Amino acid sequence: MHKLLYKDKNHLVAYYEELTPASAVQANQYLIVHKDEGMLLDPGGHKVFTKLLSDVSTLIPPSHIRYVFLSHQDPDIVAAINGWLMTTGAEALISKLWIRFLPHFGLDSKLENRVVPIDDRGTVVTLGGDCKILIIPAHFMHSPGNFQVYDPCSKILFSGDLGASLGQDYIFVEDFDSHIKYMEPFHRRYMASSKVLKLWAKMVRQLDIEIIAPQHGAIFKGKKMVERFINWIENLQVGVDLVSEETYKIPV
Repeated sequence: MHKLLYKDKNHLVAYYEELTPASAVQANQYLIVHKDEGMLLDPGGHKVFTKLLSDVSTLIPPSHIRYVFLSHQDPDIVAAINGWLMTTGAEALISKLWIRFLPHFGLDSKLENRVVPIDDRGTVVTLGGDCKILIIPAHFMHSPGNFQVYDPCSKILFSGDLGASLGQDYIFVEDFDSHIKYMEPFHRRYMASSKVLKLWAKMVRQLDIEIIAPQHGAIFKGKKMVERFINWIENLQVGVDLVSEETYKIPV
């Protein structure tokens, strides 16, 4: 069942955090609705599809979903893309790097013309006639062709794998210091380098953010919590920063 992160007379943001099978990595799905149009973010795999379609239909007719956003190429994001394009008239938005990978997830050749490549610099799409959704670069966090979504109407940044946490039993982060242990191992292994994290922090500080909503785990709500996360990620050593000769040794 969906929960609402934001709602006013023209705009709502719903999220789903309990649809993923227990044997799979937990993943959040998000739906933005502005007036009579919807944008579905990182809709997930085959086992999520039927339940998510049913719940989304309680908020907006599937025919009114204009965009399906795919932050990168992982199966927990794109595996059900064929079903979404068959049941809606939406365009799928994904990095130009991954266009030719989608057929490997079963994308029908007749639907390929509705997949729109995103250039590395990102883009802007309009929802409901007047809400300009920003698709911003998030390359190498962790995918080399990766994007995030900023919704200025709700002031929510949908951060994909950045900010992901695994194993916590709460929806919103209340104690940031205690939450670090659920984020740190994932970020140290999956994010590419501290250079990209610093560049990302500099970029997103230009945005008015009330909520950071990752694709996995708990959500950062409120400007103070958002700032705590940005400060933490800006100074974290990850990925190639941690590689040494011990990493590359022939097994014996």
